[in-house]
Amino acid sequence: MRLTPIALSVAIAAATMASTGFGQRPDDQINPQSVALVEQARQQTTAARYNEAIDLLETALAVDPRNRDAYIALARVAQSQRLPGKAIGFYADALRLEPNDVNALGGQGEAYVQRGAVERARANLTRLRTLCSQPCPQAQQLAAAIERGPPAEALAAQRPEQVPPAAEPPRRN
Repeated sequence: MRLTPIALSVAIAAATMASTGFGQRPDDQINPQSVALVEQARQQTTAARYNEAIDLLETALAVDPRNRDAYIALARVAQSQRLPGKAIGFYADALRLEPNDVNALGGQGEAYVQRGAVERARANLTRLRTLCSQPCPQAQQLAAAIERGPPAEALAAQRPEQVPPAAEPPRRN
């Protein structure tokens, strides 16, 4: 029996997915072009060229949607742009691929602090401490971020606006 090129491609993809567990690829099997694009994006991020970095990272994910580093890099760009909600989502994407990724857990915890969700950040810290057999830099950085606390604008957004008390109706005697 001879397989058509499409059938062969499907068979190879199915075998790859079955051998790596629900479609996830080990880090050493990520498409090299996707890895190179993430590295270029890191250089753009360092130069504060966020739009260029985002374009490269989105291309890296188009090349290989299982590249956790691309999601983490997108999250870090979002944090640099003071968009912690968006960062939390990108970290969640990375954690769906690898629930025990200490870089994603630490970064997501820091984004939680940036957003003012300190209790969620503490949950990430607890998980990090469980995963790391000895103190790891991700746990130390997250603990320091929790200690510093959320930025003032996150705290201000959490406080209900001060509404003046309603005037009492006139009394009738």
